[in-house]
Amino acid sequence: MDAMRLIGASRHALAQAGSEQEIVVEAWQAHALAEAIGGHLALHGPPEARTEARGLCEAGGRARGALHHRAVQIRTMTRAGCSRAAKLTEVRELGRLLPALAELLGDAGIALVGVASATEDEALYWSCVESIDAGDESRDRVRGILRHLEVRERGGAA
Repeated sequence: MDAMRLIGASRHALAQAGSEQEIVVEAWQAHALAEAIGGHLALHGPPEARTEARGLCEAGGRARGALHHRAVQIRTMTRAGCSRAAKLTEVRELGRLLPALAELLGDAGIALVGVASATEDEALYWSCVESIDAGDESRDRVRGILRHLEVRERGGAA
């Protein structure tokens, strides 16, 4: 499935999430998608952006990992037990895709701030904090990839 469609589906699902459990699951999904897109770009993306793409993959994995135990416990993560990101087949239109991914990650971070602020479960609080931090790094990596692409389009050096 095309990355833009997956981002759209994730944004919609995150916006519809009402409970803290649903929000955690959808944040997990968003970070899994960032990890998958980063991995794809690290292998197939523009050479000048591959280091940032590897960083995006790693940060997405850390953000997802911080929520993993909580998301697995919930088990509503996905009906079949896999992520939306597993359906990723196409990554194109990076100039449109990457800002949309950054926006999704920002939305996930904001949603996790709400969960962390409202929970009395200390383990959930710290999972959210770790995921928010790694999610911020993911957004930084997305911006770095965009900078490399802008330099490339201008034909200049970084």
